[in-house]
Amino acid sequence: MKKGPLFYAKILLFGEYGIIKDSKGLAIPYTQYQGGLFWGDLKDEVVRDSNSKLHQFFHYLKQVQVENPTLLQLDLAQFEADLNKGLFFKSNIPEGYGVGSSGAVVAAVYERYAQNKTTVLENLTRDKLLKLKSVFALMESYFHGKSSGLDPLNSYLSMPILIQSQQNIEPAGIPSQQKGKGAIFLIDSEQIGETGDMVSIFMEKMKQEGFRKTLKTEFIRYTDACVNDFLQGNVKSLFGNLKQLSTTVYHNFKPMIPTHMMSVWKKGMDTDDYYLKLCGSGGGGYILGFTEDFDKTKQQLKDYKLQVVYRF
Repeated sequence: MKKGPLFYAKILLFGEYGIIKDSKGLAIPYTQYQGGLFWGDLKDEVVRDSNSKLHQFFHYLKQVQVENPTLLQLDLAQFEADLNKGLFFKSNIPEGYGVGSSGAVVAAVYERYAQNKTTVLENLTRDKLLKLKSVFALMESYFHGKSSGLDPLNSYLSMPILIQSQQNIEPAGIPSQQKGKGAIFLIDSEQIGETGDMVSIFMEKMKQEGFRKTLKTEFIRYTDACVNDFLQGNVKSLFGNLKQLSTTVYHNFKPMIPTHMMSVWKKGMDTDDYYLKLCGSGGGGYILGFTEDFDKTKQQLKDYKLQVVYRF
């Protein structure tokens, strides 16, 4: 079975929803999960199912390439020929979990079929990164209705990305992991979230002046502070801002928090032992947790499936 390169899942540590309104953001690759384009036998149900989904994606790309010929330049004739020969996307990235399953598909298709493609090895200027992000946003919109292009960008480049604003993104150097007591972890809500639905709810809430004000004065403010603290390794200040961010989300983003996770979310805020935040658009999938004492938190959350993302 021949295969192409593998593309990792991503975790948006900070910036979900806020980056739509120009907050800072920080995304890192998550190497636990990956996917890539493989050749398979179309008699196999798994291969056939993935191949059929890629066919639908192909038809979407064909249409948007006609509408955006200068931005999107894919060799779609080759893509179609490969699909007819049994090309499929093999992945262990869970779908609807906020870790970029569709981003990895987009990155893989771009890597194989883009003409005049930007490669990871060249000098990635801001203009090149923004163009790539625009291409990926257009491609990934097929999956979510509206996409920032950040997930595929992270998956394609396989490096941490700092979003200063919508027009200012750059590769980021994050503090190296330490063998400390602290951890960033994923907690499994054991239900799938629909990104498109969650973004629609958010856009509806944005029509309310009170919500817009909260987003600006609290949510974006604490998100930006968390990004700065994390990059500078300022743990004490980070956890102060995380508490504020977790509280703001708890009170203002209720539809995005699965109902059965509300009590465990609140417990973290009340005890200060850990803080939870959305991982991606929410509504299900993973929730992101931060703790200064992972062993203690593991005991408190022993009824849940946890995965460590980063140690400090």
